[in-house]
Parts: sequence; structure tokens; C-alpha cells
Amino acid sequence: MSPEKRAPRAPLDRRRVADTALRLLNETGLDGLTLRAIANELDVKAPALYWHFKDKQALLDEMATEMYRRMAATAPLDPGDSWQERLLKTGRGLRGALLGYRDGAKVYSGSRFTGTEHAPALEANLRLLTDAGFTLAQAVDAGRTTNAYTIGFVTEEQGVRPLPDERREGYDVAERARRLADFPLAAAAGELLFDDYDRQFEEGLAVVVAGIGARYGIG
Repeated sequence: MSPEKRAPRAPLDRRRVADTALRLLNETGLDGLTLRAIANELDVKAPALYWHFKDKQALLDEMATEMYRRMAATAPLDPGDSWQERLLKTGRGLRGALLGYRDGAKVYSGSRFTGTEHAPALEANLRLLTDAGFTLAQAVDAGRTTNAYTIGFVTEEQGVRPLPDERREGYDVAERARRLADFPLAAAAGELLFDDYDRQFEEGLAVVVAGIGARYGIG
């Protein structure tokens, strides 16, 4: 009998490489995610990836873009939103997407979108805010501030909980309180700083959105 023929390998393209990288990210974290490891997973030689990405940052850009694509596909915009509701939903949606990956916020932060998939939502958000009375510059600042808060919050959150069901060693709130016993307010703050991240995020996001309205005098 002749040996079975191996199934044809799927063609290597940017999307497939990014998919593989995002899958490996949850196993290795950002520091362990190398082009060699991705190439091994794809059963190709590492130089083959350089046809698609000139360096690791180019790959991170594509990974961030793919993260956005997946988020946008599951979060359609509601044309009935107020500007406050839209900013709240934007922050919540982004946080949820970033938490789906180990070091997701680090990958997303500072990355450049490689396509234009973000343009429809950006246009709709800017239109909603400018129709509500914001200037274009104010609308851009409002969106950027909401995104920056969210990315920064998740970066800190993932420093404690790399994935939602994990917790890094060294973040025992009770032990922290014992070490800070001479500083009662600082000791008590531990439960507020390192637990219940959903509550923390929602409170901070509400402050950001209320602050935007107060800053520009738009209710």
C-alpha cells in the first residue's frame, strides 16, 4: 500500500500567522512569544514569516488588528446610544476583548491597525459625539481618553491576573495588610486596589465619562 498523502497545508498569510500568534500568546505571554515559536507551531522555518512581517512589532500590529476585528464582529453599534452610553460600551467592549488574551493590553497598546476595519466604528462614534455638541477635536479627545483609561486599567489588571482565572504570586491582600499594619488606610486600600476589578473598572469608567461631560459642558 502506498503511504497516505499528507493533507495539503493551508497557505501561509498574515491572518493565519496572527491567529497562531494569538493562540500561543495565552500559553507563553508576550515575552515568550517569538517568531521561532510561531514558526514551529505553523511547521515552517522562521525566515518564512519575514515575507509577511519585517519584525515582531509588525506582527504585534497585525495581532492587535485581529483582536479588534474579533471584538467588532461581536459588538454591533446601537444607533440609539447616547454619547455617554457609546463611550461606556466602547470601554467595556475593549476591556473584554483585551482580557481574552494573556498580556492582551500590552499587545494592543501602541500598536498600529494594519487595515481599515476600525474606520466604520470610529466614524460612527465621532458622528455621534459631534452631533451631541462636541467639536471634532473634543470628540477625538473623549474617545482617546476612554481608550487610554481602558488600556491602562487592563494593563494593571493583567499584572495581577494574567488571565481571568489566574492570580500572580505576591498579590495576597491579607498578607499585604499585615505588612502595612502601621498604615491603616493604606492597608485597607488593598482590597480596593487588588480585588473586584469589575467594580474598579466601572467606577473609573463612570468618572472618565462624567469628567468628559463636565469638561466640555455637554450633558
